Amino acid sequence: MIVHFTARQMDFAPEVRDYCEKKLEALERLMGSVSEVDVILSVEKYRYKAEIHVKAKGGGLVVVEETHDLMNSLTLAFESLEKKVKKEREKWREKKRRKGRERKQLAIPAEQEPEAPRVVRSSDYSLKPMLLEEALLQFDAEKRDVFLFRKPGAAEKWAVIYRRKDGHYGLVDPD
Repeated sequence: MIVHFTARQMDFAPEVRDYCEKKLEALERLMGSVSEVDVILSVEKYRYKAEIHVKAKGGGLVVVEETHDLMNSLTLAFESLEKKVKKEREKWREKKRRKGRERKQLAIPAEQEPEAPRVVRSSDYSLKPMLLEEALLQFDAEKRDVFLFRKPGAAEKWAVIYRRKDGHYGLVDPD
């Protein structure tokens, strides 16, 4: 972690630097990977302003606090930074949890109204008269569940081949 200390219109006292480093160590444990931190202290008339800019892997945080006392400004800034870090971490966790919930909800379909049956046109038939063996060959080649074909002969009757659940074939022959 790289820490930059900046003091505007004042000197950076060693006690203040030690206090900031101690708080930043606690912050690093809380955040995990922190790449860069800028601590900027400034004084304007009777107001002390503490700014903390944190650049981390997931993004950046900026905290500004201003009071009549330097140490009080720093304490408030570190406290509000800790609150922001905890809030961001909770948001991140909740986002991950929500993704898991959404996947589970997609896997379990909600109760839906039963749709009215609809008719779907199919081209699983052959107009050309063919023997049962030819119909089976074409049925297997097209990987269909049902196949309607015309039987050869004078009457040219229709027959149906279908795939059964046990893997065998079924034949509906209206003779």
